[in-house]
Amino acid sequence: MLLKEIPNADVAQVFASYPPALRRKLLALRQLVLETAAATPGVGEIEEALKWGEPAYLTSASKSGSTIRLGPVKSSPSHYALYFNCKTNLVDTFRTVFPHELRYDGNRAIVLDSADAVPRDALAFCIQAALTYHRRKPS
Repeated sequence: MLLKEIPNADVAQVFASYPPALRRKLLALRQLVLETAAATPGVGEIEEALKWGEPAYLTSASKSGSTIRLGPVKSSPSHYALYFNCKTNLVDTFRTVFPHELRYDGNRAIVLDSADAVPRDALAFCIQAALTYHRRKPS
């Protein structure tokens, strides 16, 4: 993944600011978010923007989901995370479905270690759940 392929220059600049090893991991998560969104009916186009200074992925067109952010864990340089809206039940749901496969930070994040393989299938499930969060809620 080349940073020049990221349409939002501000987002590309944030990715460029990360150390190379962390950047590769976060760009792989970005790709997984975009691939999952494209494969999930009803999600539509994903808006890529900065939220709280970190790359964020929003379902602005369809309004089907909750924002996902990607970024380093500031207190631990070897860890990075997918951040979710803490006012949702998303992380509680993930904890129920994947009690041992994933590591969590409260009700806001899935934390990954740079040294470990990325659990793509579990993360794709979680990303899809976030991208469709508002579709599952009763009107």
